[in-house]
Amino acid sequence: MHPSGFKKIAISGLATGLGIGIGLLIITSSPGRAQQQKEKGKGAAPAPVPPLLQNYSPVTAERLKNPADGDWLMIRRTYDGWGYSPLNQINTANVFKLHLVWSTITGESRVHEAAPLVNNGAMFVSTPTGQVIAFDAKTGDILWRYRKPRPEGAVILHDVNRGVALYGDKVYYAAGEAELVALDVKTGRPVWTTTVADSKSAYYMTLAPLIAGGKVMVGCSGGETGIRGFVAAFDPETGKELWRTYTIPAPGEPGSETWPKGDQWQHGGGPVWVTGNYDPDTNTAYWGTGNGGPWMGDKRPGDNLYIASTLAIDVATGAIKGYFQYNPNESWDWDEVSPPLLIDYQRNGRTVKGLVDVGRDGYLWFLDRGNGGPIKFVEGKPFVYQNVYPSLDPVTGRPDVDPAHKPGTNKRADFCPGTAGGKNWPPIAYSPQTRMIYIPANANVCGSIIGQEDFTYVAGRGYAGVSFGGPPVPPPATDHFGEVQAWNVDTGQKVWTHNFEKSPNWGAMLATAGGLVISGGTNDRMVRAFDAKDGKVLWEFPTSSGVEAPVTTYLVDGKQYIAVLSGWGGDANGMNGTIQRTVTGVRSVPEGGSVWVFALE
Repeated sequence: MHPSGFKKIAISGLATGLGIGIGLLIITSSPGRAQQQKEKGKGAAPAPVPPLLQNYSPVTAERLKNPADGDWLMIRRTYDGWGYSPLNQINTANVFKLHLVWSTITGESRVHEAAPLVNNGAMFVSTPTGQVIAFDAKTGDILWRYRKPRPEGAVILHDVNRGVALYGDKVYYAAGEAELVALDVKTGRPVWTTTVADSKSAYYMTLAPLIAGGKVMVGCSGGETGIRGFVAAFDPETGKELWRTYTIPAPGEPGSETWPKGDQWQHGGGPVWVTGNYDPDTNTAYWGTGNGGPWMGDKRPGDNLYIASTLAIDVATGAIKGYFQYNPNESWDWDEVSPPLLIDYQRNGRTVKGLVDVGRDGYLWFLDRGNGGPIKFVEGKPFVYQNVYPSLDPVTGRPDVDPAHKPGTNKRADFCPGTAGGKNWPPIAYSPQTRMIYIPANANVCGSIIGQEDFTYVAGRGYAGVSFGGPPVPPPATDHFGEVQAWNVDTGQKVWTHNFEKSPNWGAMLATAGGLVISGGTNDRMVRAFDAKDGKVLWEFPTSSGVEAPVTTYLVDGKQYIAVLSGWGGDANGMNGTIQRTVTGVRSVPEGGSVWVFALE
């Protein structure tokens, strides 16, 4: 998946860590639930429905496609992934007046990465280890709380959750133990639970489900444990599986010729651990895939489709209609799981039906999605210091690789950006007002890897096969680490940058019609509002921990609110630790999950 530290450690057998302070978790608690187990009628009598939820408006397909301005019904608000709100009550002229309306703790200390969803004044959040909580979005009162016990023997490498999904009268939750749960939105009681994959073999889920085309779609993490990645779709009413599309082709399937002969494809990686975006006009979902298994490309000669790629998947059938592979034979742990944003942009006097991806490999990619079929390359350029790809093929976008910076078996290589990438999972945002995308970047954290000679696949155990090779060679002229970057999509040029001298940036971005860009992501615990046009900081507020989760905004009774989960940890903490080992005065960040909601006075 996505380790980001550089402590020398062998990743084989039963992993105890990945250099980032997060180890392999083997959960031994309550027994697992049966496949598609019905939950109705179990346990105590139904809880009373809170008054706020008694007149809850179901989330329809039309509302997801065209949400009201004041709603936040999915993690990036709209299917195109823009992370943009048309609300402008809070704007550049008055954002300095923002004050805290309510805050509450979640009761968990691990990293919090979920986007709060809001419908009809009710807020829904998820936490790292099995909670979904419904709040009154105006007051912070808890409406209900769902806790899911872990099944015995589940292997969960990264204990994190990135949010829920809303559809009809249900809340959909992808549990860490690779189980998909549908909750009654009015009571929080489970309606059905479906086993998606074998958690004892280290398949686990960290993403929010995607509701599209009348289906619930999810994928699984596990790129360090030899899984075979996939995207699967389920019936929202019953939990029945409708189709499953693997990211590693079996022998004889298209793309299988890019893998070595034998059974290596069965453990080839290609995990899917960030929610895809969707084009309703073509019924196509765009999903990103992660690293290969094992990490070192010389252990699996060939391009290895479809690792480190964007896949265009037909939502009706699960068929792969197109793809773009960013890093053939990927060997740097540069997962490309973040889905590209659907943005139509200008190039050479024409409008491109575009996909815009900001890669972990340090490149900004402009692609053409066409009519939902093949994906074509348009342009690519580094957005941070990058020493692995001297150039791209101008027609195909295939990178030229400097072999001195490609690690291999018993071969150390230093490379920039490092394993955490120039941008990790935190999503970018796009404003149609400014025609700019906003990137949470990390510019000067490099990496070093050595591939191991001997290791074997064992279900549920580490299958990365690498050691971190000690302190990496730093890039030239290092005077900062984290950045917020703004790029114009029509010119393909950077407009402004805000630097953070002694902090990484792991802040998911929000853009608004009020001319604002809002995010956290830094070790000073701040959530900040920038002027979207020039990057000037207009407001900041220190939360109790660091903010990695996406910021959302919504209306209740005609008043605009801004909400975010605080709770530092995981890979951001690993990168922060890497910087601390080389730079003095870098802050440590307290842990602990909480919800923060702001409004104007």
